[in-house]
Amino acid sequence: MSALWTSLDIAAATGGEAIGHWSVNGLSIDTRSIKPGDLFVPLKDVRDGHDFIPMAYEKGAGGVISEHQIKDAPAVNVTSVQAALEDLAKAARARSKAKRIGVTGSVGKTSVKEMLAVICTAQGRTHASQKSFNNHWGVPLTLASMPKNAEYGVFEMGMNHAEELRGLTAIVKPDIAVITTVAAGHLEFFDSVDQIALAKAEILDGLDAGGIGIVNADNPYTRLIEDYAAQRGVRLLSFGTSEAAETRILSTAQTAAGSTSKIRVLGETITLNLNMAGAHWVSNAACALLVAAKAGIAPKAAAKALAGMHGIGGRGLTQNIKINGYAINLIDESYNANPASMAAAISVLGLSKGRKIAVLGDMLELGKNAKKIHADLAGPLNDSGIDLVFTCGQYMKALHAALPEKLRGAHTENSQELAVVLATELQADDVVSVKGSLGSKMSVIIEALKSLSAQSNGGEE
Repeated sequence: MSALWTSLDIAAATGGEAIGHWSVNGLSIDTRSIKPGDLFVPLKDVRDGHDFIPMAYEKGAGGVISEHQIKDAPAVNVTSVQAALEDLAKAARARSKAKRIGVTGSVGKTSVKEMLAVICTAQGRTHASQKSFNNHWGVPLTLASMPKNAEYGVFEMGMNHAEELRGLTAIVKPDIAVITTVAAGHLEFFDSVDQIALAKAEILDGLDAGGIGIVNADNPYTRLIEDYAAQRGVRLLSFGTSEAAETRILSTAQTAAGSTSKIRVLGETITLNLNMAGAHWVSNAACALLVAAKAGIAPKAAAKALAGMHGIGGRGLTQNIKINGYAINLIDESYNANPASMAAAISVLGLSKGRKIAVLGDMLELGKNAKKIHADLAGPLNDSGIDLVFTCGQYMKALHAALPEKLRGAHTENSQELAVVLATELQADDVVSVKGSLGSKMSVIIEALKSLSAQSNGGEE
């Protein structure tokens, strides 16, 4: 296997000074997970990554990018590590022939990215964002890590401020730019959802000539994106249930285990079977099928790849566990939340058989109307036939107060406390969906329940 980067390559790309002749096979920003032969990139965040350079060498780093002058170890000395990382990403883009796909959206961007990774991997060498590496360091890190021979590159791009996506898309310069949907999220930093739509539309600015934008035909804010695209001469295609959509969801039969849909992709009608439940997954899949088709992948081949896909951890992965000897179905929606994704998770829980329990943590960055937005979830919870709702956090307290008495479970200040309470309340055949923003730390509840399950099974889940 040829090296990902040599010291001379890195120096040429970044304008830095190479110390020694060496090569690396990957990139890492974390000494806890660094692999021998990786390039260590010491970012500055809560801690200055330069403090961990000695540890990186101890763990076998093949080289280091550093703002601190290194003279006696494999390194490239640079003025700015962040700028060097971005320059390395641009060099990776310039030397690659991969079809580049950029994905953003208020809801579904990670799910669509994962779907595209599955589809593209079935067709050829694919490089995709790990976890949710979608910010000012995650995007260039992903691109700089892309092998020379990749045929497809799938990049997730996030934002919570205007101008943020414009910078990220300028680095990736996608051939296809995707906006999954626009919804109320990050309202703490925007005056309206209209402004969020325009901020999402910035991803289109990075398209090269002939590039294509993909948008959600069913989203009311798409009109703003269409105007934005028209002003820039960008061609848009859409997906959804709308008759105007180039990729149209014709019909769907949902169960708690998944769905079967008829979807017309650019004139070709296919059957799509998914192992993930919920209308939002069908919408995500329609988006991925359209993107794949424009990337040269046949819709039937793409659908076949998606049929083998299962839930994503933190985004709907369902697990059968035992708590106190009782069999429980645990739906892990713990990674993040906004009003749209919360409504989707509630709808999926409503499809389940058994006692339906929602375990909800705060949705963050919703601005001055946050308490009302949380309280308004009482309607969908009641309408979906949810049996019991456990909550934690300052904003979910408003929902707890708004719930009908019969739905009201315990409320605690944080997820750690709620995990303890919840474990004592579960019964046989309960279906438990856990969701909240990342900052609400709802994954604590998932891990606590899985740990209890492992203990009850003699240490094996």
